[in-house]
Amino acid sequence: MKEKYFLQILLWYIKGHKKTIIMDSIFVAIFAVVFSLYSLELEPVLYASFLSAIAAVIFIVYDFIKCYKKHNKLCIFEKQINIGLGKMPTADNFIEADYQSILQTLYEQTTEMISKTDIKQTEMIDYYTLWAHQIKTPIAAMRLILQSEYTEQNKELLEQTFKIEQYVEMVLSYLKIDSDSSDLVLKNYNLLQIVKQVIRKYAHVFVRKNIALDLKEMECTVLTDEKWLVFVIEQIVWNALKYTSSGKISIYMEDTSQKVLVIEDTGVGIADEDLPRVFEKGFTGYNGRADKKATGIGLYLCKKILDKLSHTITITSKVNVGTTVRINLSSVKTIIE
Repeated sequence: MKEKYFLQILLWYIKGHKKTIIMDSIFVAIFAVVFSLYSLELEPVLYASFLSAIAAVIFIVYDFIKCYKKHNKLCIFEKQINIGLGKMPTADNFIEADYQSILQTLYEQTTEMISKTDIKQTEMIDYYTLWAHQIKTPIAAMRLILQSEYTEQNKELLEQTFKIEQYVEMVLSYLKIDSDSSDLVLKNYNLLQIVKQVIRKYAHVFVRKNIALDLKEMECTVLTDEKWLVFVIEQIVWNALKYTSSGKISIYMEDTSQKVLVIEDTGVGIADEDLPRVFEKGFTGYNGRADKKATGIGLYLCKKILDKLSHTITITSKVNVGTTVRINLSSVKTIIE
């Protein structure tokens, strides 16, 4: 590998000095023709040529070594460029100095632009975080008012209020997940208790849509963050409920030793061409376009959260048969089948 790299640098060097090599060759040819025309003795010509060749080789080797060392310094500098341009090698000529000046100007402009963008991004995140927290108060008040009198209209309004709460939680999670100060608290938790939290939250949706729940007993303790894992399972169960009109949703452990949690539904399924992209930000696929209300954010957040928790997620599906989501709570790679 090193020999190949060295040869590549040598070829670059030769290509960079192509004009000089051609010019020197022309000079040699001119001298050879002149000496031939004047019928000079061959021995002093060859001797002078030999000495010139030795001097040329020494100079080329020295210059190549210098260029090679400078190239290595620039490779090291490239990896440290986020620190600043202070350690850039000294320019050997005015062209290099011009390039370094251009780089310095671009670096300063980019740094200033990034700083302004970060400030705007922070202000925007702070604003939406405050908004998301404040909107919870009127939503809670609406829920209390609607629960004070049981009517079919209020029942429907409560369902819509529940969806609003879901979207607000998604906004908060979206804002928090990319933050360096994400409040991850890793502890050992009973997986069944985490799943039951989600089931209690969506129990009324199971009843309203007349969808059966098949929850298997599971003796499994996982090292995770409870709040974030609950959010992930909520998103998956909510998707299963949203795209399942009849049948059941099953939740069980496929492999207790590997801690693989399975959430399986009998819904509309996901098209084969959509499967590789389900975790992309904003991707809704065929089902999302048909639903008209999908955001393409839920599974994207699930993937990001599970990556942070060092868990993995796998989705398999067949159209009009159902979707199976597997969450591996012990491994470190995200897979889509």
